[in-house]
Amino acid sequence: MRRLGLLSLGFLLFLFSGIVGVSYCSALDFSPTTGLIPVYTYQVVNTYPHDHQAFTEGLVFEDGFLYEGTGLYGSSTLRRVELETGKILKVCELPAQFFGEGVTIYEDKIVQLTWKSHLGLVYDKESFELLQKFSYPSEGWGITYDGKHLIMSDGTSTLHFLNPETFEEVSRIEVSANDIPVTRINELEYIQGEIYANIWQTDYIDRIDLQTGEVVGWIDLEGILSPEEDDETVDVLNGIAYDAKDDRLLVTGKFWPKLFEIKLLKK
Repeated sequence: MRRLGLLSLGFLLFLFSGIVGVSYCSALDFSPTTGLIPVYTYQVVNTYPHDHQAFTEGLVFEDGFLYEGTGLYGSSTLRRVELETGKILKVCELPAQFFGEGVTIYEDKIVQLTWKSHLGLVYDKESFELLQKFSYPSEGWGITYDGKHLIMSDGTSTLHFLNPETFEEVSRIEVSANDIPVTRINELEYIQGEIYANIWQTDYIDRIDLQTGEVVGWIDLEGILSPEEDDETVDVLNGIAYDAKDDRLLVTGKFWPKLFEIKLLKK
């Protein structure tokens, strides 16, 4: 698994040992196909250029365009991007004290989180004019919209459901796989009744039941970057967008040179 730190490795060993009922040592030989939770791999359908300087934190697709939030202090942005070319059509630079995080679209607005500032930003979708700010007590990681609520991650196993008009929390769920909490939930995308979530510092996307918080599938994207592309200039997998009209699943990562349209295959 690409660029997997000790913390990530410990998490996966703990999680997989719970799934297959083996010890930590045995989990080193874990085969996802033996688990109780379905594991999916991928087929690359199309490849698109992606800004290699974009530290991708949020991604959403609507009306033919990508909307991307990028992070890092002094470099955070909100962007409208042409999918086919990767061309940045519009950009809003965040003040240097903000580390941009997840983005989503609600009606004619874009909502963007910040990491440690406890502050969300609401923009006009067309002009990128800042319309409103709102606060939350946790860190901000990922955000998506399910047609009723804004759903927000904060790096823990908790997903927070917010009223999209008042931004008040109305409910929450705890994400788990076979009763083991799943932490470091990052970028989110609502897809056909499920939440798809990047797990930070891994090549996995979780498919999460919206009602129970149970992980109902793992998507293993290891190897999607070629060995030549998977070098020290790229960072972790992060960025999920869904084209509901044409049923297209799009993924990328931080500082990745490409964005991929993929089809899921059951292992």
